[in-house]
Amino acid sequence: MIKRIIPFIAILLLMASCATNKQITYFQDIMVKTDTVGTQKLEPEITLRPEDKISIIVNSKDPELTALFNLPYTTRILGQTNEQLGATNQGTSGYIVRGDGTIDFPVLGSVKVEGMTRDEVAAYIKQQLISQNLVNDPVVSVEYVNLQFHVMGEVKTPGTYKITRDRVTLLDAISMAGDMTIYGKRDNVLVLRPDTVGQLYAYQVDMRSFESVVNSPVYYIHQNDYIYVEPNKKRANESTVNGNTIRSGSFWISIVSLLSSLATTITVIVR
Repeated sequence: MIKRIIPFIAILLLMASCATNKQITYFQDIMVKTDTVGTQKLEPEITLRPEDKISIIVNSKDPELTALFNLPYTTRILGQTNEQLGATNQGTSGYIVRGDGTIDFPVLGSVKVEGMTRDEVAAYIKQQLISQNLVNDPVVSVEYVNLQFHVMGEVKTPGTYKITRDRVTLLDAISMAGDMTIYGKRDNVLVLRPDTVGQLYAYQVDMRSFESVVNSPVYYIHQNDYIYVEPNKKRANESTVNGNTIRSGSFWISIVSLLSSLATTITVIVR
């Protein structure tokens, strides 16, 4: 009798293990095809929208001249105020893109930046400074100040993350949040993306599929995206009073314990 029960227990554990692997393993469709190549094309770099905040710093051989084009910002060091010229993401100053897509830049006035990348903004301001004989040798740098995305749900470190480079992928975003926990549903990662008027669009990505990830329209993250990793049934069940369902670990532990007790009892009876 015992010899019949033990194989049955082993089969149950093996089935549970296989099911688990299929639910938590990334990119299952390339595990057997090592030469798989993604078809995702490089998306244009992040472009500016209303309410985005950027810093713009102009440098040249004449610092007094370029000071006219740099906003002062204030930092607080050990309780003391330290004023400097410039506009960096460490300070409080910067240019907020207005509703009409413009910023108010010193001397140049209203500058249209909506829809431009930060390199394009830098190139345009440099060209204007030279063409208007304001600065002969300007070096213009543009940085993001408040661009960010949000990661929620079953990840190690949910929260808000800053965008500091021109392209951030969904893989980058999840990695920055410490990866999905063992309880996160890989087959249904939800990305909510607001457009320029606040309308939200929802996209689902199956992280178990390489093709699903690289071909998704949300493979490249935009500012203000929300990434939500849904909890699996085990995690959802643990939020109930006892969570003791057929898919919970406690259920299978109870089954194994019961079968072991039965095996011991039968052995005693047989003897």
